[in-house]
Amino acid sequence: MDLGLNGRVAVVTGGTNGLGRATVERLIIEGASVATCGRHPDRLIALREGIQGHDGRLLTLQADVTLAADLERLIASTLDRFGGIDILVNNAGTSAAYPFEQTDDAAWQADLDLKLFAAIRCIRLCLPAMRRAGGGRIINVLNTGAKQPPARSVPTSVSRAAGMALTKALSKELAPDRISVNAICIGLVKSGQWERRWEQRGRPGTLIQFYETLARDSGVPAGRIAEADELAALVAFLVSPHAAYITGVAINFDGGLSGAV
Repeated sequence: MDLGLNGRVAVVTGGTNGLGRATVERLIIEGASVATCGRHPDRLIALREGIQGHDGRLLTLQADVTLAADLERLIASTLDRFGGIDILVNNAGTSAAYPFEQTDDAAWQADLDLKLFAAIRCIRLCLPAMRRAGGGRIINVLNTGAKQPPARSVPTSVSRAAGMALTKALSKELAPDRISVNAICIGLVKSGQWERRWEQRGRPGTLIQFYETLARDSGVPAGRIAEADELAALVAFLVSPHAAYITGVAINFDGGLSGAV
């Protein structure tokens, strides 16, 4: 199925590994040009060397999305290289879940800067280019805690809930500009974060066994942990012309785990 992304320009934050990298790769395969960023130079190099057939359609920059100046440089570089922006995927973020009384102001601020204000700033910077192009697609990658926050889940669940509210508000405000805004609430998906946790625990068994145990202990109805490229396929559809009438929704990508629709 041709998704109609040939010639489109996308910005994907946090695209050097895991879900972000899978999204970058999928959009490149679909014919889009992609700009992405990350804090670690070695991961940026691995991304450039690992993606084949991009023919100059991949731009990588070392940047910290919590810094406004770095985001301005990312968007300016994208416009300079590709001439426009049609798609924004706000993906950057890591899980930070603690008991409320153990979460100080610095932890709250760091999480909001990473997951909420980075998305706000990226959207603000991309809107002029999207309006010039006659429309655009914005995807905010959240998690299921945005809808159904468990105990000891702050600050992440609060930051993600704010991201969901941002998604809904902007979907209404930007619809006249033909800019759709949607969110994906992820559950358990294979990623670098989970691999690092497996390593921190002393690599019990194989990584495959680790994921099987995680799925079983978490009670995922689908019986397994999602693959990163499955998420990338959903992103690619939502940013395509085929999804033009879909906006303001937060889609659960969790194998049925969440109790919230």
